[in-house]
Amino acid sequence: MKITFLLPGYTWIPSGGYRVVYEHANRLVARGHEVAVVHPRHLEFYQPPAVPFLRRLRLAQYSVMELFVRPSIDWQPVDDRVRLLFVPTSDQRYIPDADVLFATAWHTARPVIECSRAKGEKCYFIQHYEACMGPKHLVDETWRMPMRKVVVSRWLLEVGRELCGHTLSYVPNGIDHEHYRVMRPIERRRRQIVMMHSPVDFKGSRDGVAAMQMVKERFPDVPMVLFGTGRRSSWIPKWMTYVRNPPQRQIVEELYNNSSIVLSPSLTEGFALPPAEGAACGCAIVATDSGGIRDFAEQGVSALLSPPRDPEALANNLCRLLADDDLRIRLAHAANKRIKQFTWERSSDLLQEFITASAQPKSPECQLPSCKSESSLMTPVQAEGD
Repeated sequence: MKITFLLPGYTWIPSGGYRVVYEHANRLVARGHEVAVVHPRHLEFYQPPAVPFLRRLRLAQYSVMELFVRPSIDWQPVDDRVRLLFVPTSDQRYIPDADVLFATAWHTARPVIECSRAKGEKCYFIQHYEACMGPKHLVDETWRMPMRKVVVSRWLLEVGRELCGHTLSYVPNGIDHEHYRVMRPIERRRRQIVMMHSPVDFKGSRDGVAAMQMVKERFPDVPMVLFGTGRRSSWIPKWMTYVRNPPQRQIVEELYNNSSIVLSPSLTEGFALPPAEGAACGCAIVATDSGGIRDFAEQGVSALLSPPRDPEALANNLCRLLADDDLRIRLAHAANKRIKQFTWERSSDLLQEFITASAQPKSPECQLPSCKSESSLMTPVQAEGD
């Protein structure tokens, strides 16, 4: 079967959303499918929002680079059999004919819906409720478009019920447990907090830093480590360690496995990969209740959760775990056990099932956007721990 994913652009730095698409592409080609991932330099039907001056300079730099250089995706293994297409625009002239064509972000939905039938059955792979990244009315409009839709978390299922009332399919993200694994015993971890930093507002990094500053007043000797793809933000205190664009091996071995707590302060998340990966490496989770994180983080069972935009609540939960090692160990083991249910093999099975159903000729009883019930796709992940 021929499958195409339309990404929202070129990529020069690690991105969780892109990584998920590449992971699915790898596993689909391993199952014998022909997969193309299209990276347009510009998107049709999309007017980029106004951005600050320094951000405009950086975007201009990337635009020049994109004219002459193909991005190097050295931060993510991609199977040689996956066709990586770097094209001028999302016009359908640059999208190969296929059986199934996926939009992968809200601003790729309109280019997909405008494609001819030759490009494949139109589907929407939804990794987030992106009203935090685009105009809400336009984002909501994409949820109502006549496409088959698949979401990566139960929270997004709830969002979909409210926005469009259609049946959506559920294919949770997987974790590569051969890579993200416990290398240092949970019981013997030193007290250290690790957090992924992002300048994007909805990631809540300022709240996370504020919470750690409060924690330092009570636990002045606890190391606090941040990592991210960009430069160190000016508002990060000098006493916090910041690691810029570390390779995945360093994230696993030195950051997660040397830490006892992973902090996730996001305002909203479609799934929340960093705390999931931290849990797979043996960290206890302290996080905001950001939506998608609920698939694997349960208050008091596998995590300590608090409302978004409340650094003091985050700080209190961090202090609880720093003061109570038995609680930290119990939560870390529970989170590690829970996250082991999320495998790429299982996710690939579910996505392949969705693709097969989408590409089949539709009977009158099987209407858009999906003929697959959410409950049948949820069963494998709910088999344990629910």
